[in-house]
Amino acid sequence: MALDVDTHLPQADDRLGGGEVRHPTSIANENRYQLRVQSGTVSVLLDPFTVAFVQRALVGGALVAVVCAVVGTWVVLRGMAFLGEAMAHGMLPGIALATLTGFPPVAGAAVSAAAMSVGVGALQRRGRLSADTSIGLLFVASLSLGVIVISASRSFATDASAILFGDILAIEQADIVLLALAVAATLLVAAAGHRSFVALAVDPRQAQLLGLRPRLAHILLVGLVTLAVVSAYQAVGSLLVVGMLLGPAVAAGAWTRRIVPTMVLAALIGVVAVAVGLLLSWHLGTAAGATVAFTAICSGAVSTGIRALTRSTRTTRSALDERTA
Repeated sequence: MALDVDTHLPQADDRLGGGEVRHPTSIANENRYQLRVQSGTVSVLLDPFTVAFVQRALVGGALVAVVCAVVGTWVVLRGMAFLGEAMAHGMLPGIALATLTGFPPVAGAAVSAAAMSVGVGALQRRGRLSADTSIGLLFVASLSLGVIVISASRSFATDASAILFGDILAIEQADIVLLALAVAATLLVAAAGHRSFVALAVDPRQAQLLGLRPRLAHILLVGLVTLAVVSAYQAVGSLLVVGMLLGPAVAAGAWTRRIVPTMVLAALIGVVAVAVGLLLSWHLGTAAGATVAFTAICSGAVSTGIRALTRSTRTTRSALDERTA
């Protein structure tokens, strides 16, 4: 049984007496007990998934997990985590300007992240700076510019915490459609460029000799990172995007060394992290986006720990078998 916010709970866009817009998070906080009563035979643990906006959050978060699993695998292999972090923070000025001018924040995030990637490449080529130096300079510059725009505008009405930490419970049907398109684009580019990406990760010079165009492959990878960062913005915000990129990929990498199986396993782990994060957020009354990101990071730590324990146990057993043989 699905309890739609539109019919069973107070409207997500209802206004209080003072004209304040009610947010899905506040509705969730006010109606936990009501949902438990209405759910009847439904387990109390799964009560959140009887609510329409939580269902949309789960679907949207799962799509984000798929994008981040595919891209995050390459981010880990290529050591591009700092670039992903910089792009995530670099979205802030674009989001702020888009909000002020009436454009969709996601559009501003996309433009700002794309400008960040172009700027990094330009500094490397023309400024003769290393990749981490270029990224660090633009990272701080973009973040500072975003804060300046927000602080200088008295009409900035968007909740800053939603920009920084996401608003996964506010995902709408249109957002899900856009995320589905992002998944399709990510899978298409990843499949088409797989051979070049592998060669680039192993040896860029060898890739050049094989005619696999490593420079183009790098540009496509940066584009995928940009797409993943922008896609995950709605779910976990600009500060926590890297958690979704790295956590499930690291967790999957502990169990498999092949690229495609790592992506598949990372996607499954990411979806589970989204579901568990939403459940924890509901029952503990914590921020949904931050809880999902923290769960994703914990998946990496837990998976790595279990894998290390398994290997240690096997080593001990092998040593005992050799002694008793």
